[in-house]
Amino acid sequence: MASEQEDQPVFYDALIHQRRRHGHYRTIDGPLPPLEHPLADSHCHLASLSQRDLSLARAALWKVDFICDITDPIEDAGRTYTQLPAWELSARSWMSVIAPETEASLPRIRLACGCHPHNAKDFTEFVEARLITHLKDERTCCMGEVGLDYHYDLSPRDLQQQVFRRQIQLAHESGLPIALHVREAHEEALAILDDEGFPAAGTILHCCSLSPHDLEPWLDRGCSIAYGGALTFKKLDEAREGMKMVPIDRLLLETDCPYMTPEPLRGTENSPEFIVFTAARLAAERGISAGDDRRDFLATLHANTLSLLDRPATSWQTHTS
Repeated sequence: MASEQEDQPVFYDALIHQRRRHGHYRTIDGPLPPLEHPLADSHCHLASLSQRDLSLARAALWKVDFICDITDPIEDAGRTYTQLPAWELSARSWMSVIAPETEASLPRIRLACGCHPHNAKDFTEFVEARLITHLKDERTCCMGEVGLDYHYDLSPRDLQQQVFRRQIQLAHESGLPIALHVREAHEEALAILDDEGFPAAGTILHCCSLSPHDLEPWLDRGCSIAYGGALTFKKLDEAREGMKMVPIDRLLLETDCPYMTPEPLRGTENSPEFIVFTAARLAAERGISAGDDRRDFLATLHANTLSLLDRPATSWQTHTS
C-alpha cells in the first residue's frame, strides 16, 4: 500500500509541515492549546515511513511517548526487528539537532507481528515459523494486524479466512492480544472470532470507522476500539457517532502512519506526531474541553493502550524448550 505522499521532501526541523497545492508546503501549529497529556500510538508502520528517524524525534517533541509498530513476517518484520535499535539511535541524534535543549525522550516502542490479509496467499509453513520466531521476541506485545479484507481481495477469501483462523489460534497459544484489520467483512470476521474464541489478552479493532449499529456487536464482545485520522474526515459522521458509544476504558488512539493522515494534513505522509490532531478531535467530539478534563481523558486513553500493549512478556514468550 502506498503512503499518502511518497515524494515528500525531507524537513530537518521539529515542525509540522502541511502539503499545499502544486507540491508546496507550509508549517502549521498543532492543536491549540497544546495537549495536556502524553499520547500513545497503538498502531503505526515505522518501516514504511520515509523519514522514520526524524518522525520518531518529532514524536518525542510532540509528547508521543509510546508506539506499537506493526510488522508483517512476509513484508518487513525481519528488517524492523533487526534495524529498530539503529533507527532509535539515529532518532536520538536528530533530536540533538532539531531540539538541542529538549529533555524529551524517544517514545517507547513495542512491536506487533502478523500476516496481513492481503498477504494470506503467501502464508506458508516457513512464514508461520518466521512469525512464531518474531512473536517469541519479548519486544512483541501483540499479534497483528490480521483479519479479512474483502475490499481489495488481494488474497482469495478462503485463504484469508484460513490464515485468520490460524493466527487467532496463535494468539491463544502465545497469550498475546490481537489487532484486527477488517474491511467490508465484519460479519464474517465476527463469526470466525466467535468460532475460534476471542483472545483472553484482548482484541483491538484497528482503524475503526463503523456506524453505531455496526459497532455494537464488537462492543458487546468486549473489544477495544482504535481510532485514527479517519475520525477527522468530513464524511465520517457515522464513525464519530459510533466513537461516542465506546466505553472510555476501551478507547484507543492510533495513526496507522504513513497512511490515514488526519485533517488538516491530508495529502501529507502521516507520522506519529500527527496523532495530536486526532486526539484533539476525538476529545472535542466527546464534549471534553481543553484543560483538566481533557488531561484526565487523554490520561485514560494512554493507560488503556499501555495496559494492552506494554505488558510483561507472556509465559509462552519466556518459556524455552
